[in-house]
Amino acid sequence: MTTMTLQLDARQRAMLQEMGVHVWLPGTAFATVPADTPTELAEAVAQAPMRTAAAHVPVAAPAANAQAINAAALDWSALTDTVAACQACGLCAGRKSTTLLAPTVQQQDWMVVGDPPDEDEDRAGQPFVQTSGVLLDNMLKAVGASRGGAGAAGAYVTNVVKCRPPNGRIPQAAELAQCAGYLQREIALAQPKMIVAMGRFANQVLLSGQPELAAQPLGKLRGTVYQYQGVPVVVTYAPKVLLRAPADKGKAWADLCLAMDTLEAR
Repeated sequence: MTTMTLQLDARQRAMLQEMGVHVWLPGTAFATVPADTPTELAEAVAQAPMRTAAAHVPVAAPAANAQAINAAALDWSALTDTVAACQACGLCAGRKSTTLLAPTVQQQDWMVVGDPPDEDEDRAGQPFVQTSGVLLDNMLKAVGASRGGAGAAGAYVTNVVKCRPPNGRIPQAAELAQCAGYLQREIALAQPKMIVAMGRFANQVLLSGQPELAAQPLGKLRGTVYQYQGVPVVVTYAPKVLLRAPADKGKAWADLCLAMDTLEAR
């Protein structure tokens, strides 16, 4: 991997301050922290109950579903309408609204995939809202991107599944696989050059090509560039986790630096 020379302007430094991150660069302060150093939250996630089947997400499984097959031919408008009307799995029973929003631009270099919608996202009908959305927007601004931007300055943001699971339960393997067909179409339409995976279930789908990784705690997955459908994937903490564990914000900035480095090397 080539060494990245990162120049931060005043706006980016301000955005990092909003994240609560001192201006650290790869090879300096937090580079001495091993990528697999456990935190209380990482340990809690690793110890949380997980269905064995969920550790092996069959990404190809949506082929058995007519909607998933047809998704490959949908444009943004048709994809949004199809997802909004989707009743292909049990997740639809818990939603007020779906969270897939078509971007206003044709192509965006960055793509952020988050975990299933929470109550706030379900109510708003879009991914990453409230305080976690503000933090994500600041993280994106720190790398020169935004949700409304295009090309290198653009970031398409989505959830790994588009409906809030009933009663906030965890999604099942078949449900993750069903929505993976929609996610694949989003990638094809957005044409990202970098995917940032934020959260346990986003990791399970995006790293499903290497099933042995799916059950790994997020802290052990950091620091490596993976691939999903030919697009580089970097794993990091979800904004809502960073809000609960501010000490991990420096690690999240390291992950974003890795993503920027990888983009520059493409």
